[in-house]
Amino acid sequence: MDNWSPSLTVDDEFEKLVLRMNPPRVTVDNESDRKATLVKVDSANKRGSLLEVVQVLNDMNLTIRRAYISSDGEWFMDVFHVTDQRGNKLSEDGVAERIQQSLGPRGRSSRSLKSSVGVQAATEHTTIELTGRDRPGLLSEVFAVLADLKCNVVAAEVWTHNSRMASVVYITDELNGLPIDNPDRLAKIKQLLLFVLNGDRDKRGANTAVSVGLTHTQRRLHQMMYADRDYDVGELKGAGGSASDRSNPFVNVENCAEKGYTVVNLRSPDRPKLLFDTVCTLTDMQYVVFHGTVIAEGPEASQEYYIRHTDGCPVSSEAERQRVIHCLEAAIRRRTSEGIRLELCCEDRAGLLSDVTRMFRENSLSVTRAEVTTRGSQAVNVFYVTDASGCPVKSETIEAVRKEIGLAILSVKDDDFYSNSPPQQSGKFSLGNLFRSRSEKFLYNLGLIRSSS
Repeated sequence: MDNWSPSLTVDDEFEKLVLRMNPPRVTVDNESDRKATLVKVDSANKRGSLLEVVQVLNDMNLTIRRAYISSDGEWFMDVFHVTDQRGNKLSEDGVAERIQQSLGPRGRSSRSLKSSVGVQAATEHTTIELTGRDRPGLLSEVFAVLADLKCNVVAAEVWTHNSRMASVVYITDELNGLPIDNPDRLAKIKQLLLFVLNGDRDKRGANTAVSVGLTHTQRRLHQMMYADRDYDVGELKGAGGSASDRSNPFVNVENCAEKGYTVVNLRSPDRPKLLFDTVCTLTDMQYVVFHGTVIAEGPEASQEYYIRHTDGCPVSSEAERQRVIHCLEAAIRRRTSEGIRLELCCEDRAGLLSDVTRMFRENSLSVTRAEVTTRGSQAVNVFYVTDASGCPVKSETIEAVRKEIGLAILSVKDDDFYSNSPPQQSGKFSLGNLFRSRSEKFLYNLGLIRSSS
């Protein structure tokens, strides 16, 4: 007998009816504010509405300078003051239509496929999700295994925080460019990657998951790190000092007994996608934002939210209050990038990421965050690197790596770094043959391949 719930079905159908009768209304106002474009969103209220709006603005690469949120009752009304990435008002035609389409019923299915690292949703890939204990060289080992298994990495995003690592990797078959769906092959990929992730230090345990298709990468990374308890302050104390290098946000959580809300106040250095990160985490923790104000017009951003748990209750204990504080602190820190920003741009080829990250590892560079993108035939990759202990990298080390990879291919995007760096010279990429034997030796030492001798 099917496990059918008539009440859930009726509720779902009622919500769909309300949304059809009251579709989201989006207006774009370029007159009211001298410095920003106002995006106003009105719609029938439902759980997750705020996150959907912020996620759409985030995917459009818009910067949110101010936000006023109200969703108390049956109606959802938000006003966002936004600019483009250069700080200018929006001049693109059709912005309101794009936002409205994204928030409508059709938008939900396509939005779940949108990736934040540049993969087109129309293209099929196999998605690999990885979580485990971070360590120097881990990313190199992951990419080396995938290269040996004839998997082409089309795109990926990697976050590290509080000694933990989470990544979403999109792969295709190296030979035919199609998604990998053979159960035996997928099982082998999972087994070898889990072997690498576990190592001999991960007492908490690593996880791997494989599926065909795309997900919203950054949304998923937040969920993965939250599930992996990267907010655990016990782990933070033993993180080797890396956490102290990040800008520390201030989070205060208090109950407002008169109104039956919990009031959350956050202050932190401003940066792109900050609002998305906090709203995403509150949603994952099963809290609803009823009112909110966000101001991010200077070096510091302030956020205030009036929240309740989905059961209608405010925060009810000191332990819950501390958990909210630690989780929001972690949400802000996850995307805070440690280290020197390196950009790699060259013709894509099989094994490129394995070769490049292997070079990082051999020069004692640790990758704290990475964004891997394929644009046509070009690989456009971003890496944030520190030394193996989490400290800043010496300029001579970076320049030595650049000379081996190619000065015209691997560039430094850090203004402070260039003040003490030697002048750039043209270079030629020469990693292909250099790393083939090293990669094979590394995999052989791990027991992942047999000796060819």
